[in-house]
Amino acid sequence: MAVPRGMVTVPEAQERARKRVLQDQRDWAAFGGESALLEIVLHPPTERAALLGQDAAIAWQREWRAAASRAPNIDVRWGERQWSRVGTQTVPERCTLRGADAIAAFAGAATAREWRVLQRRAALLRLAFPTTNDDVDPLAVAIRTHSRTLQALTDANFATLLQVVAWLAEHPASGWRIRQLPIRGIDTKWLEGHRAIVEGLHSAVSGNLTLGLQGAPNLVRVRFLDPHLRPGGLCDVIAPVEELAALAIAPTTVFVFENLETMFAMPELPGAVVVHGGGYAAPRLGSIPWIHTGRVIYWGDLDSDGFAILHALRSTCDDVTSVLMDEATLLLFRDLWVPEPKAAGGTYLSLTAEEMGALSRIRSEGNVRLEQERIEWNHALGRLLAFTVQD
Repeated sequence: MAVPRGMVTVPEAQERARKRVLQDQRDWAAFGGESALLEIVLHPPTERAALLGQDAAIAWQREWRAAASRAPNIDVRWGERQWSRVGTQTVPERCTLRGADAIAAFAGAATAREWRVLQRRAALLRLAFPTTNDDVDPLAVAIRTHSRTLQALTDANFATLLQVVAWLAEHPASGWRIRQLPIRGIDTKWLEGHRAIVEGLHSAVSGNLTLGLQGAPNLVRVRFLDPHLRPGGLCDVIAPVEELAALAIAPTTVFVFENLETMFAMPELPGAVVVHGGGYAAPRLGSIPWIHTGRVIYWGDLDSDGFAILHALRSTCDDVTSVLMDEATLLLFRDLWVPEPKAAGGTYLSLTAEEMGALSRIRSEGNVRLEQERIEWNHALGRLLAFTVQD
């Protein structure tokens, strides 16, 4: 039984309400939804349409009457039609829902339940962390920003969130590690998994941009290829940046590789060390003074990310030369190309003309990748050794 064209059914109106909740619930949770208003014009049928689909028109009218009787928070406005062939008819003309609660309730049980969770948790946050600033409410902004996470948390995780934010607000500069926090159920994995919302709420509550906790050491891996440079005779070292920076050494060549197997394959070389770049963390190497004493030779994958990392490394290290990152190398090993999963699309002004040519070729070929470990080792080593010969 098809409804005459244009008439809005109860399920259709409920779907509009559901979409409105999804669109506006974060604003309602943050700033209040009492004044929210949803008006839906129901487009009752003309006399001709009602006659052509009489049973459907009657069912539609009854459907709206039943909906209005079931939910007192729905305001359905009715109007009379004076029709020549069927006489006076009373038809629903407009449905009005006032307030976020009414809109969510009309949208359906699942939507109403999700809205109540978000509404209740926003209220608990306000109760736990009252604010007095009437002009700009940072807590409201944080609730709006993280509303989806707030809504998706389990009850246990939300309870933990309240405890964590409260403790951090009371100890804004503890200097503790996550493992030391005296909160039941908190651990490193929990905080890392919920860090964004914890930082957002903590900043709103305390005004501090950091959590005041001590982070994990910033570790870098180094192989000292020259035995005379080895601290305490150690060849392969993983240590915090600060400790490596304190080493009294002056290498003449600093290789920076992205592949650990390539690092392990390097032979002993006078005046040389090889450092694991760590991808986009490579710029941290600039804080190690002895890296600046020699020539920095960077070798990364021949793909857009490799050149993006090279550009980032040059932001903190002045004398950086790339090796095996040219168009000739790319084409020589064409049969070893693989697609790059997600290409970096930036513009890198620090690249040389030769490097830009390789990057342009990579992009023109459909964002391909030549991983450094796939390049024949003897070929690669010959190119690398050339940089240890100083003029």
